[in-house]
Amino acid sequence: MYDGLLMTVTVEWRVNMRVLALCIGLFFVSAVHSGQVVVRKSSEPFDAFALRNQVLKDHQWQEMLRMQQQIQILQALPIGCVAIPRPYRHFSCGDFYYRPYTYPTTGSSANEVFIQIDPPLHE
Repeated sequence: MYDGLLMTVTVEWRVNMRVLALCIGLFFVSAVHSGQVVVRKSSEPFDAFALRNQVLKDHQWQEMLRMQQQIQILQALPIGCVAIPRPYRHFSCGDFYYRPYTYPTTGSSANEVFIQIDPPLHE
């Protein structure tokens, strides 16, 4: 009678310990992913608004870099591109399409770059 009771208590204890270990593990994982924590002394001067503005500026910079990486800009087209005049001047290079853009440089000359575009709708 006591052997069965002891075995049941032992199994329940092991299950409870596993659940406790799982909960502790989840706690530490969530603590790791909580983000950056900065601890300052109360005697140090601190400007929360300046910190907020800096974080916003950093976030905007990251977004600008991400957007810049998505734009494909070429200084010269690959070999074998076909010029297509309609609905506007663009080039077909295999599965990719590029539209020329001219930008002024110092001096009298202008440079041309090619920016990747979605396939144009032909009318």
